[in-house]
Amino acid sequence: MIGRLKGQVLSKQAPDLLLDVQGVGYELLVPLNTFFDIPDVGQVVTLHTHFVVREDAQQLYGFAQIEERTLFRQLIKVNGVGPKMALAILSGMSVAEFARCVQKDEVATLVKIPGVGKKTAERLLIEMRDKITQIIGDISVDTSEPVAEDISLEAESALTALGYRPQDAAKMVNRVAGEHITNAEQLIRAALKSMV
Repeated sequence: MIGRLKGQVLSKQAPDLLLDVQGVGYELLVPLNTFFDIPDVGQVVTLHTHFVVREDAQQLYGFAQIEERTLFRQLIKVNGVGPKMALAILSGMSVAEFARCVQKDEVATLVKIPGVGKKTAERLLIEMRDKITQIIGDISVDTSEPVAEDISLEAESALTALGYRPQDAAKMVNRVAGEHITNAEQLIRAALKSMV
């Protein structure tokens, strides 16, 4: 089992990351919250990992915070929630936001995440209620400058990669485009928060 990797970022395109660890290139899938914490290409990063082996694929998932990996591991134990949906949940909200959602029984918030239907959301709330208390974390959105066209396109591309339909991704980005935002990371966070 690969539990942690420390290496140089070779490339990053949400949600994919290529990490060079002593000459070996590891391909990882990361939630957007982790993606935002990853430094630029050429910099060194340490990620907590979870390795998933299936009949048709072997995938490595990376997380900046141990709490994210802990929640990911709890989510994939829930019936009907696979790694792809768990990644979408962790991309759509922070660990703390998910915890608040569970504590307040907010089904409507969970069903806004691509792939999460009402029954799955209800199951998540029931099964995660007792497991969520030890998990913490939060994300803040800082907005300061106008959104450039290339930033909007990058944000739409990342949202589409997470499972949102292209037209929905464009609407999400346009909804927050009037706010003062300086980079794609801030725009994606603002767009995701607008759905919660």
